[in-house]
Amino acid sequence: MEKVQGEMEIERWERSEEISDAEKKVIQETWSRVYANCEDVGVSILIRFFVNFPSAKQYFSQFKHMEDPLEMERSLQLRKHARRVMGAINTVVENINDSEKVSSVLALVGKAHALKHKVEPIYFKKLTGVMLEVIAEEFANDFTPEAHGAWTKMKALIYTHVTAAYKEVGWAQYPTATL
Repeated sequence: MEKVQGEMEIERWERSEEISDAEKKVIQETWSRVYANCEDVGVSILIRFFVNFPSAKQYFSQFKHMEDPLEMERSLQLRKHARRVMGAINTVVENINDSEKVSSVLALVGKAHALKHKVEPIYFKKLTGVMLEVIAEEFANDFTPEAHGAWTKMKALIYTHVTAAYKEVGWAQYPTATL
């Protein structure tokens, strides 16, 4: 991976590009359709995430032993977490024009996952990638190349802010070899 020189060396995919006003509008428009099906889409995202990255289940005592996607889909705990994830993303999208609010929300998410849940930060990169895949598939008509580009920047923004919170709290394992 290419390194970019600065005060600290930052891997290129860790930096978020500026999201233009037009891209912010595209993100909000596509998200309004996604969020109308918030729980179902969130469950689809988490199931694919856990199927593709089963090691991520280690952080969830309620469903870490579930292997069957249908069992996961019926799990009330998984549904509850899906609503939480989608709610956090919704807050970011709703406040996309307020960079301080976005930073604050994602810092809270990052700090909670670093300090309380001890989740490795790489899982946010994986989760946001899965989120884009699911949205692109389930909302193919809305997910134009323009939308894909905008959401790719949003994915980077989420990951950058969340991992910045890990660094801020002195996450012992950060950076890891997987990053």
